[in-house]
Amino acid sequence: MNILERGALFSMLALLSACGQSLVEFADSGTAGGRAGGSAGGLTAGGRAGGSAGGSAGGMSAGGTAGGMTAGGTAGGMTAGGTAGGMTAGGTAGGMTAGGTAGGMTAGGSAGGMTAGGSAGGMTAGGTAGGMTAGGTAGGMVAGGSAGGMAIDAGIDAGVDAGIDAGVFLDGGFFVLSTVPGNLAMNVPITTRPTATFTLPVNPLTITPTTFTLMRGLNPVPGALRADGGITATLVPNALLALNTTYTATITTGALSLDGGLPLANDYVWSFTTSACGIAPVVLGSAANFAVLAGSTVTSVGPTSVIGDLGVSPGTAVTGFPPGTVVGAQHSGTPTSAQGIADLTTAYNEAAGRTLCPVTVSGNLGGQTLTPGLYKSTSSLSISSGDLTLDAQGDSTAVFIFQMASTLTTTAGRQIILSGGAKATNIFWQVGTSATLGTTTVFKGTIMADQSITLNTGATLEGRALARIGGVSLASNSIVVPTP
Repeated sequence: MNILERGALFSMLALLSACGQSLVEFADSGTAGGRAGGSAGGLTAGGRAGGSAGGSAGGMSAGGTAGGMTAGGTAGGMTAGGTAGGMTAGGTAGGMTAGGTAGGMTAGGSAGGMTAGGSAGGMTAGGTAGGMTAGGTAGGMVAGGSAGGMAIDAGIDAGVDAGIDAGVFLDGGFFVLSTVPGNLAMNVPITTRPTATFTLPVNPLTITPTTFTLMRGLNPVPGALRADGGITATLVPNALLALNTTYTATITTGALSLDGGLPLANDYVWSFTTSACGIAPVVLGSAANFAVLAGSTVTSVGPTSVIGDLGVSPGTAVTGFPPGTVVGAQHSGTPTSAQGIADLTTAYNEAAGRTLCPVTVSGNLGGQTLTPGLYKSTSSLSISSGDLTLDAQGDSTAVFIFQMASTLTTTAGRQIILSGGAKATNIFWQVGTSATLGTTTVFKGTIMADQSITLNTGATLEGRALARIGGVSLASNSIVVPTP
């Protein structure tokens, strides 16, 4: 597709957007936005399709001649000037108007809408109506709104649905479709990574510190840029964002599409304000490498699977491996495990000392849905009589921290369900004494217990079992260190 055709298409998109519509197509795919078999939105003797001559999109055919717009900009469905053969900017149908306005004149000059005698304007040699047949089937638009090429409702909806199924936005329409955080979003986590989603794949070589910026007032926020040729680009700040602060992100017209090098029509700018109660992840240090770490002993019965390092210090006893397996290193009373315990102690104390905007909880968390934040219990917590859902609300960097003065327990078969982009790597359980996971429990997050941790038969953990002083007891479990 040449530059003039891309420009014509983009103009069409802009005009349709003004009418509150979006247009999507299968580009050169041979599949119709309106009909798959090559039905014409107003087929002339020469084969020019209102929908398509060869079965491509009802919005525009593969050859560029459209029932929606011809290559020359004159629309069978819409003219360059905005007067619609099928639909005007104001929504008046040219396919059939009260006065018989032509949707596109035939050689004989009869109306492309409908003549007084009922004969269809835009009639093909075979008698198929370009505007409307005597039987009422519209080539351009029927009274009920069905479209051969494009209708006000049905044709546009069909084209949009077909284009969404294809996963391809209108060729020539390169723009920012959405952002995370959204524009003017409030209470944004300080861990957020501003991300833009485009209508077309973006050239990663054009996502640079000059084309994608994040500002705090007049000061740029340093960070790493991520774009891999897909439809998203992300800025990862080098440090946590400040609390209760407004930031402005900008993507300039220097960002180009991967295919064809189309620029954004204008700079895209959005802003957001961070939460006054934002929380950062707990820094685990070298303890992050361990799936299982204990102060005294690690014991296992049955075919326990551990993916990540396993260690004990100052104790040295590890039993049950084999038959248990470890995909990682084992450290029994080594300097590595000693450093892990030291870093665990630091992380445990730091998590226990968090005080910013705590939410008080107690007893059973089962059956609840919780959003990111700091949750504090002055006694014990359990997950029973229902599962616990942790909803990150679309932010994959969102952090959950649970503080409890005493025990953590789950009953048999209970689960922690992650939604809204929540990740196990950002969930932390600071347990004042000991933790026990019931049979076949499905648990998420890093458990940091002051004393001991027990996983009963069949319990699974996407996270870490880190016992600062006591032991970790396992029974045919699966434990996997979470991915970042």
